[in-house]
Amino acid sequence: MKPDQQFRGFSRETFSFLRELGRHNDKTWFEAHRGVYEEHALGPLRALVSDVADFMLGIDLSFEVAPAVGKTISRIYRDTRFSRDKSPFRDHLWIVFKRSGQDWARYIPGYFLEIGPTSYRYGLGFYDAAPDLMARFRQQIDDDPDSFLRAVTWFGRQKVFTLEGELYKRPLGRDKPEPIRTWYQYKSFYLTCNRPIDATILSPRFAGQLRKHFGLAAPLYHYIHRLAAQVLATRS
Repeated sequence: MKPDQQFRGFSRETFSFLRELGRHNDKTWFEAHRGVYEEHALGPLRALVSDVADFMLGIDLSFEVAPAVGKTISRIYRDTRFSRDKSPFRDHLWIVFKRSGQDWARYIPGYFLEIGPTSYRYGLGFYDAAPDLMARFRQQIDDDPDSFLRAVTWFGRQKVFTLEGELYKRPLGRDKPEPIRTWYQYKSFYLTCNRPIDATILSPRFAGQLRKHFGLAAPLYHYIHRLAAQVLATRS
């Protein structure tokens, strides 16, 4: 733990609040418990962003790192305009480190942490990768498989993240060697570490763990970012 670290861990009250919000999802209940939200949910999220910010800028100087709602921290109010679910509040909250811009989620992956009533997860990935980016991804693997393998060599040596995402209905790259074959068949992918609420996230040491694990995935982030720059340059 760094001497100037702000994050002291989430608390049991953090997750109790999210569970109760799921059961009492209305404005009257929320306003009566706003203080709990600000102290045990929003406060720790802001502190965590502040403690991880400099490290994330070391990965990408263009990341948004302001510890603010609507910047790195999710809004607790849901946008119900186009949703059948009209419940006004989210019972899951998250932080994300990403580049600014409308297309960031489709062309450049973001680092995320999401907390819910009974579990949490963190990792790196796309919300919905653009088809032209994924086509360029596979073409680059075909053209230069060694550079891709250097970007993902670390993945086979770790036990933190699993690879998830949407697969093509008709598998691609069945003639490719592993690990290329596994990655080749994804329409959109993300790396995630899924865990139940445990002692780690309730501890100040979670900030250091997040920095360490986010750093593991940096070679893959940089690899995809270079491809995205090429694709976006052809569209401008």
